[in-house]
Amino acid sequence: MDKQALLTTIHDQLKAKFGDGLVSSHLDYDFPVFILQRESLIEVMRFLKEDPELNFHFLTTLCTIHLPENKGKEFCMMYQLHNMAKNYRIRLKIFVSQNDTVVPTATVLYPAANWMERQEYDFFGINFKGHPNLKRILNMDEMNYFPMRKEYPVEDGSREDKDDTMFGR
Repeated sequence: MDKQALLTTIHDQLKAKFGDGLVSSHLDYDFPVFILQRESLIEVMRFLKEDPELNFHFLTTLCTIHLPENKGKEFCMMYQLHNMAKNYRIRLKIFVSQNDTVVPTATVLYPAANWMERQEYDFFGINFKGHPNLKRILNMDEMNYFPMRKEYPVEDGSREDKDDTMFGR
């Protein structure tokens, strides 16, 4: 099945089963991408994993994207799922506000999400509701900030030879 056909097939199934839980879908380079409501995330993932035809049984990636200019939706959680038998890969995305960074844990379906979620908590401050052991994994426990947020200058402000515009900010 080609990527466009996969996108259409999954879109139609998700729309029929979850209605407004599916916000939109599109093809992004070689990936079918599905934008979801946060409240639908786990049930959509469960459906994609347990449906015998879709069988997205492997969580490849879970990461956070900080979009400070996207008011009200400053954080994007991106999940890549893989059906290894058919070599299908898809992306799921949800957006949350910087004032409400609670996201349901995917560990209930994918045990591999455990350390990935801990990393996103450690660096971005995403709180995964229901996570079995949500604590810092790479940084010191004493840190009271989240270093990957685009709230901090990348370069030393006292240097004239470098500035944040060199890093896309």
